[in-house]
Amino acid sequence: MQPSTKTVSRASQNPFMENWDIFKRNKMALASFWFLIALFAFALLAKFFTQVIVIFDPHTVRLAEKFLPPFSAYNQAFTPLQNAPLGHIYLLGTDELGRDVFARMLEGTFVSLTVGFVAVGISFSVGVFLGGIAGYYGRKRILFSTVDSLIMRFVDVMLCFPTFFLILTVVALLPPNIYNIMIVIGLTSWMGTARFVRAEFLALRDQDFVQAARALAIPEMRIIFSHITPNALAPALVSATIGVAGAILTESALSFLGFGVPPPFATWGNILSDGKRFIFDAPWLTFIPGFTILIVVLAFNLCGEGLREAFNPKLRKRI
Repeated sequence: MQPSTKTVSRASQNPFMENWDIFKRNKMALASFWFLIALFAFALLAKFFTQVIVIFDPHTVRLAEKFLPPFSAYNQAFTPLQNAPLGHIYLLGTDELGRDVFARMLEGTFVSLTVGFVAVGISFSVGVFLGGIAGYYGRKRILFSTVDSLIMRFVDVMLCFPTFFLILTVVALLPPNIYNIMIVIGLTSWMGTARFVRAEFLALRDQDFVQAARALAIPEMRIIFSHITPNALAPALVSATIGVAGAILTESALSFLGFGVPPPFATWGNILSDGKRFIFDAPWLTFIPGFTILIVVLAFNLCGEGLREAFNPKLRKRI
């Protein structure tokens, strides 16, 4: 009996294509994926718009045009020296200083995504390193305990601290700048990644391909980083995707409370914080950044859920 063409094509696919096929079945996750790709492109264009095109300068103050609602036309008669062309429209209105909210949201998109991805990059690196060490060298003893026990007890201690209040404390002691925010968020959110990677290392370190690598006298560092780590990153990548949403939320909360990215940078959090004082006079200053944070965080969570299903071996067997 000849196997069907569909079966042969599925069997000949690489693991990436199999995962992609499973991911595409989740329509919400797929829509979130393309939305995030568009958002990344939007953030890169925002960097160009806010630095090169004068009318998109998020820091230009036009007091004569404060609290203009969305889709208001630019009035050149009031501010003839701002180098803005006649007919320019404030797509998202202006704030209490007459600054273009659309331009500030453009800059906030780039800053918030940068903070999210850099913070997750730091937490991902720390989590993979400590989780890999705990999983591979866990049986070795140091003083009165094993390597695995020492690292995992440190993870437990870190999980006992209220993370957000720990971040608030550290940020309050450090000089306020965007780099400190990224580092602090990254160094307080690696515990979940470490647990995922440790579990994968425990399952993989005694597999046949690892035993064969040891029999060939391959150095242990090469075994860890070339043989085990690529096979252990799937759940950690899912955790990192959802972690970006958490980092964006944390940065927005810090900026809202006044401990986040300092001026002159605009982020979704400090735009929301500035607008809360005028929620009845200019509600768009609150609703626009609020709904943006909601939609972006939801998209990251849905995309992470789709990745979790795609990397699930039980689902792969059903194809």
